[in-house]
Amino acid sequence: MKSRKLVSIVLAAALAGAVSFAAPSSDHLYDLAAILSGTFQGSTPGNELRLDLRPVGGTDLEHRYDLFLEATGKYQGENVRRQGLLRLERQGRSVYVGYIPHFDATVTSLSAQATRFTESEANAACGFTLLAQGDGFAGEVPGGTCAFALRGVTGKWTIELEPGSIRLRDVKSGETLRFRRNTK
Repeated sequence: MKSRKLVSIVLAAALAGAVSFAAPSSDHLYDLAAILSGTFQGSTPGNELRLDLRPVGGTDLEHRYDLFLEATGKYQGENVRRQGLLRLERQGRSVYVGYIPHFDATVTSLSAQATRFTESEANAACGFTLLAQGDGFAGEVPGGTCAFALRGVTGKWTIELEPGSIRLRDVKSGETLRFRRNTK
């Protein structure tokens, strides 16, 4: 149960975040990247995780909105350290979010390896789609397809991103995880 929650928190962190912007633009890819970029802190009991989402260094114009995710801290007393790449891509009126984990803890957003993956990392990749909703985004994470990347998450989770907050909810149990943008 703890590993399932840890995975969901890492995913939530990857998807969580928010910046204040006056109004959503017609470029949902840019809007989602703006919401996710930055540092977020878990705000529910037992969630002492910090999520850092940073642009990946480089000049790849095909993937200029890629973000490197680092989730560190404690969840229900258990130490957590996860990192990986979030690849954001347009899919019509929605945004596809691909998550590729890095199992090597020494890789950072500034590493040359930030966008290079081992075979096992590439095989663990998973993804989901988010739709614009109000001034944020919403969608579902199909847990079964992300079980290896998210280390044990097997259930379906809903995601709601709004400026300043992220909410993840396990559809079956109702467990909810919240993250708030760090203003420091």
